[in-house]
Amino acid sequence: MTTILLCDDHAVVRAGLLALLGSEPDIEVLGEAGSGEEAVALAARLHPDVVLMDLQLGEGIDGVEAIRRITAAGENPPHVLVLTTYDTDADITRAIGAGATGYLLKAERPEELFAAIHAAAAGRTTLSPPVASRVMARMRGTRPTLTDRELDILSQLARGLGNRDIARALFISEATVKTHLGRIYDKLGVDTRAGAVAIAKEQRLLP
Repeated sequence: MTTILLCDDHAVVRAGLLALLGSEPDIEVLGEAGSGEEAVALAARLHPDVVLMDLQLGEGIDGVEAIRRITAAGENPPHVLVLTTYDTDADITRAIGAGATGYLLKAERPEELFAAIHAAAAGRTTLSPPVASRVMARMRGTRPTLTDRELDILSQLARGLGNRDIARALFISEATVKTHLGRIYDKLGVDTRAGAVAIAKEQRLLP
């Protein structure tokens, strides 16, 4: 029997997962958490084999910080399996770096989820195919190609400047900055400014 703890800030999603996992005889749900802080506390008290963790958790700590705290607690902490809709490079890198055993997307079939839970309990890594592709590309050293202007804007982002200040610094319009940011996000596989800077530093795209 594999015991798990659910963590998702949406009650409807948790209810759906409870119903789904209740149909699997070899899985027992010990509890559910609606926040990262609650997940950390329940994991320490219930000692599940696996924590099923979403990444975006609303207010409080996010899923990555919760993963970090859960996997660093005690001598035999539970394994954490990420179950999320987000598959950007930044999310994957942060979650795995924090100690996640596996990374699954919510679009996967139920049987894939069951298999991933059992694999995580045994300490084996399971990645959704799109996630595995991204990880392999990064391991092969594939680096995104940014134009000189995009690198200029990324450099200004790293300094913490907003769109208006970037436009002034580079003598371009705010609309142009927004257009370049959209292309930068697409190339880096992120959807936030912080994610773009994190990937740029990791890929050594900035001086």
